[in-house]
Amino acid sequence: MSNIALTIGRLAKMASVNVETIRYYQKRGLIQEPVKPDQGYRIYSQAAYEQLLFIQRAKRVGFTLGEIQELLILDEKANCREASLLAQQKLNLVTEKIAELLQIKQTLQHYVSDCEHNAKNNRDKDNISCGFIKSFKSTSK
Repeated sequence: MSNIALTIGRLAKMASVNVETIRYYQKRGLIQEPVKPDQGYRIYSQAAYEQLLFIQRAKRVGFTLGEIQELLILDEKANCREASLLAQQKLNLVTEKIAELLQIKQTLQHYVSDCEHNAKNNRDKDNISCGFIKSFKSTSK
């Protein structure tokens, strides 16, 4: 992409975001708002487009807007060590979430298996109590 002048609408379209998203990012200090000329529209640069892409990519791998702001500051300071620590913290969090999700998966597989077993053993009965649902009603953990 060459250095072309972009209105906020065109920038939003190119980056596949809403105009309000750009305004919100400006308000949060993630993207610099260009000066508005006396006549006409604010003009955004290629750097603003690249900044939007950076934000989107960082969000996709799980960084919050606050963390993205930290990354942008660290980039300005060329502080790779701190950025690496932030990435390691995010990796640790993702690893914990994966472990939690695997536990949930195992629990749900157990419930499904129990339900299938219960259904096979009670084919002649119209109304059978569902152990899966009962487990959520139980007062014990």
